[in-house]
Amino acid sequence: MIDLMHDLPNLRLVQLLTAGAEDWIGRLPDGVMLSNGRGAHGGSVAEWVLGVLLTIYWDLTDFVDAQRDRRWAHHRTDGLRGKRVLVIGAGDLGRTLQQRLEVFDTTVTLVGTVARGHVRGVAELPELLGGCDVVVLMVPVTAETVGMVDAKFLARMTDGAVLVNAARGPVVDTEALLAELSSGRLRAALDVTDPEPLPSDHPLWMAPGLLLTPHIGGSSRGNFDRAYAIAAEEITRYVAGARPKNLVLGQY
Repeated sequence: MIDLMHDLPNLRLVQLLTAGAEDWIGRLPDGVMLSNGRGAHGGSVAEWVLGVLLTIYWDLTDFVDAQRDRRWAHHRTDGLRGKRVLVIGAGDLGRTLQQRLEVFDTTVTLVGTVARGHVRGVAELPELLGGCDVVVLMVPVTAETVGMVDAKFLARMTDGAVLVNAARGPVVDTEALLAELSSGRLRAALDVTDPEPLPSDHPLWMAPGLLLTPHIGGSSRGNFDRAYAIAAEEITRYVAGARPKNLVLGQY
């Protein structure tokens, strides 16, 4: 599709249905604007994050296994109340997740590229990581975010903490995460992986403490209706002579 852009001399705007735009950035002809689907998927991705955290803290997979085996496996579980959650990414996805999480009496800290208001900056991550029970990734793929979650990043996380990747697979160093999971020090929930799709023989499939889903965060029923509604708003705005609100500038 991108290769066809150079054969469309009157093209002025490319409107995406997704929030992620990494496959398009830097590949459009000069003078062509790029707008993403920001605002369409925040709710569904936030629900996925809540779902995996509730599953992990309430040991729901253990109870499903016990039900399958017809075992009455009563035991005390954990919960979300009182958890300290660090959300890296302070855009629509991060803000929507913050609203959902705070209903569960969690303490949420948003981290953006730079500090502003109640948002902390990425430069503060070394001091923030050790004070959180959960770290949620909701950042776009850029030169700065690829490999951001490396061995040093993970080592700063609290023992028993949960890493949740709702961003893109390359943001996390897979081998470094595997090492932490294998040791039992950290837990994780991944909706995205590197590589993706995950090969059937990849060690992540059997990693302890990992809840894995196949990139479904933005795929709930009605997702296309929500995405096309955003696209229609952006295109209508452009046709009326205004700049689209979701323009992707630079790397984001």
